[in-house]
Amino acid sequence: MTKLFTLALALVVALGASAQNYPTKPIRFVVGFPPGGSADPTARIIGAALAEQLGQPVVVENRPGADSAIGAEYVSRQAPDGYTLFFGSNSAMTAAVALKKAPLYDPLKDFTPLGLVGRATFFFDINPEVPAKTLQEFIAHARANPGKLNYGTGNPLTILSMVQLMNAANITMVHVPYKGEGPLTPDLIAGRVQATFLSNPAGIQLAREGRLRTLAVLADKRSGLMPDVPTVAEAGLPQVTVRQWAGVYGPAKLPRDIVARLNRELNAVVKRPEVIERMQSYGYAAEGSTPERLLEINRDDLALWRKLITDAGLELD
Repeated sequence: MTKLFTLALALVVALGASAQNYPTKPIRFVVGFPPGGSADPTARIIGAALAEQLGQPVVVENRPGADSAIGAEYVSRQAPDGYTLFFGSNSAMTAAVALKKAPLYDPLKDFTPLGLVGRATFFFDINPEVPAKTLQEFIAHARANPGKLNYGTGNPLTILSMVQLMNAANITMVHVPYKGEGPLTPDLIAGRVQATFLSNPAGIQLAREGRLRTLAVLADKRSGLMPDVPTVAEAGLPQVTVRQWAGVYGPAKLPRDIVARLNRELNAVVKRPEVIERMQSYGYAAEGSTPERLLEINRDDLALWRKLITDAGLELD
């Protein structure tokens, strides 16, 4: 009995010591999107700053596919030791689950939330040929021309944002789906579609050049990228509540002291001026949180998406 007690005590001490010394080797930071867009460079900004603070390399690993569900499912199967992390936006942690009949994972049970890192900025853009200078003018035009305007979508968030907007404004438009914002943007410029929500920073430059017109920002406060553009609530549609966010996750059952360490470092990272500036250049507003708050955001967002999908009559894959 004494020997067993001694061995158990030694194991507890060893585990405690390993957690206190964490990390002792490079950390993999999985991103569910390919290079390009806004998620990959944002993850690299976070990863580089996190590496400086932890004193170990943080290696970004792209595992794209299925709205980033491929990367998420991979991380959910890794050892809960703090050496495999996931850059999880609500593409993976909400859309890829809510839109599936049989999801690959449960975002609320198969991961350990570590902390929010930011919120992406989506702007409501229209083709300049549409006779509207404000969101309310656009709504009036759409009501006067029911079913005659096309809206494009390049991702699940845009689909549900547009569903909320049309329901709130009591307007009808024709949905034209695209495989991303890349192919959507030229058609918006050309007038083949008249409206969408864009997160691509290139859209901001196009608006500045007059090739697009920006009417509102899908955020709780105005963006420093376009401070003169009102939020959707300021523009008269507070009912549009879909938001894009991103956080960092580990596999389920990550030790509490490692969770505490990573949360502390992530919150320090998103307060660094150079990180804030670089994230903003890719359309992300840096923002930290507790692990509990990230879990709450994820839970509420999942419930919202499921309701919107049901209300919109969208068919699950």
